[in-house]
Amino acid sequence: MRTTVFALAAAALFATAAQAAPATYAIDPTHTFATFEIDHFGASTNRARFDKKSGSVEFDKQGKSGKVEVELDMTSVNSGTPSFNKHLQSADIFDVEKFPTAKFVSDKFVFDGDKLKEVTGQLTLKGKTAPMTIKANKFTCYESPMLQKREVCGGDFEATIDRTQWGLDYGIAYGFPKNVRLVLQIEAVKQ
Repeated sequence: MRTTVFALAAAALFATAAQAAPATYAIDPTHTFATFEIDHFGASTNRARFDKKSGSVEFDKQGKSGKVEVELDMTSVNSGTPSFNKHLQSADIFDVEKFPTAKFVSDKFVFDGDKLKEVTGQLTLKGKTAPMTIKANKFTCYESPMLQKREVCGGDFEATIDRTQWGLDYGIAYGFPKNVRLVLQIEAVKQ
């Protein structure tokens, strides 16, 4: 009887540990978007996106923790205007010839109860790394009916950064603002 109770307790402990283990998710590039916007002399807002992105997420729902790594192909910047794209790719701005990728890496998810509030980490851009916090506007996990009921987690995130921290100084002398708004929609499929 004592052996049976011990075996049941051990099985329950291992089952709980297995459920609490973090799961790995691969970023779905067809449902993941990274865009930025910057004021243009108070008259309009310049916007562009990065068409090529990849990465992974490790998420522990019960432990309310996670890790994320997202890489952007800076050569894929797309404003919808070819001449503006070339300027964004030039040495004036992103200098994609020297720095073809940007990367955000985080191992800190901040929760308010059960709600993901923000993700803090490091953004590497133009060869410089600085801290960045991304606010979660919404976040959820669901079973995708289109992916044979595989779990997908994702949400809408945003951050405002001082671009000069990464050496993005173009236009400051003309009056362009330092602050750039980043908008990220991320969905990742459980592996």
